[in-house]
Amino acid sequence: MSIIIAHLEKRFGTRTVLKDLNLQVDGPLVLMGPSGCGKTTLLRILMGLEDADGGTVTGVGTIGAVFQENRLCPQLTAVGNIVLTGGDSGTAERELRALGFGDKDLALPSIRLSGGQKRRAALLRALLCPQAQTLLLDEPFTGMDAELVAQAAAAICRLTAERDTVLVTHDAAAAALLGWPVVQLHPYQS
Repeated sequence: MSIIIAHLEKRFGTRTVLKDLNLQVDGPLVLMGPSGCGKTTLLRILMGLEDADGGTVTGVGTIGAVFQENRLCPQLTAVGNIVLTGGDSGTAERELRALGFGDKDLALPSIRLSGGQKRRAALLRALLCPQAQTLLLDEPFTGMDAELVAQAAAAICRLTAERDTVLVTHDAAAAALLGWPVVQLHPYQS
């Protein structure tokens, strides 16, 4: 399945963020661009959380998402948050361990995890969602050092399984690690 974005437009009051955006997503891609150019807005439109002012979007399917905020259930462990989307606990634990979680980390409620640990749990929650046909990942490397970014990028490549994926990042080094096509968004100039 392909995501087709045709002549997409979005305004906030008098400010135009997206104007006549045309994009086809066939598999994974990285979306880059300066702050304010509409990257997160585009993801929110694809998620159905924001309405476009013009144009069409088709082919999105069931979504697994990483938001800019981690949005974890604070009382649940990292594994508990991941299995909420239908994944199994054994796979969740194995993938968390591959991203640096130890026994003590796995036992903690997510409210007590570090920012980077929360980010990795949120990322794996989306990647391991068995129903997700489309992955929308907004700044998934936030709070990670270079070594963890490399490990997370490897996990993303391995777990996307050729699903249509749009990953937003400002991190050119992380984008290079993924080896995916990069689409540059530019601010709309009236």
